[in-house]
Amino acid sequence: MSTIVKLPPLSSVTPSDATLDGWVVTEGSPTMKTWVLHTASDGTMMAGYWEATPGSYHATYSAYEFVHLIEGRIVITPDGGTPVTVVAGDAFVVEKDFRGTWKIEEKVRKHFDFRLR
Repeated sequence: MSTIVKLPPLSSVTPSDATLDGWVVTEGSPTMKTWVLHTASDGTMMAGYWEATPGSYHATYSAYEFVHLIEGRIVITPDGGTPVTVVAGDAFVVEKDFRGTWKIEEKVRKHFDFRLR
């Protein structure tokens, strides 16, 4: 059986302002908000929106994430790797076990799909 779930509007969901697990502020005083709009019934995927203000985080990922950047600019630098700049309109993935810096240069809003396990 196929299931289609229409996501609710952001205005109907209360965001969390907790810092994500594995994210540590490394520069400035950035803040973040996360709206989880859907979690798969089997607990394997989560979808929603995330916003952050300028500053830098060191992030450690335990799972795969697909991102569509709606607003803003980020320079993402894997530990020991080459920086990648993403801007509004870009889509990208972050592979499981990524470790590196997210430098948020302009306020960011992204849609994400995150694999929980």
